[in-house]
Amino acid sequence: MRDSENSNALDSVPIPNKRYFTIGEVGKLCDLKPHVLRYWEQEFEQIEPVKRNNRRYYQRQDVLLIRQIKGLLHEQGYTISGARQYLAGDNNGDDQTKYKQLLRQTITELEDLLVALKQV
Repeated sequence: MRDSENSNALDSVPIPNKRYFTIGEVGKLCDLKPHVLRYWEQEFEQIEPVKRNNRRYYQRQDVLLIRQIKGLLHEQGYTISGARQYLAGDNNGDDQTKYKQLLRQTITELEDLLVALKQV
């Protein structure tokens, strides 16, 4: 499977409805190793996991942001510096791509909910 196909499949993987995710869970949801997530925390100030007892706990918006960063770096060919500028709003482009992933995730979750409701 090519990277773009893998990423599209990953985007359709619903994020479980819970408040916090461990670094291992986020790694699986985003197909990234924990050391990459820790490195990206240093590079992207927008990634702010809650730290308790020397452990990281990510929230839904962190997972969506990490998926977006992965898309920028791995699919669109941005450098880390370029992705950082893009996320900071220095891209002077439209915000359509910024929310594309969020919308896809929301649609998938709503479709799953509809299927579950029809089964009741």
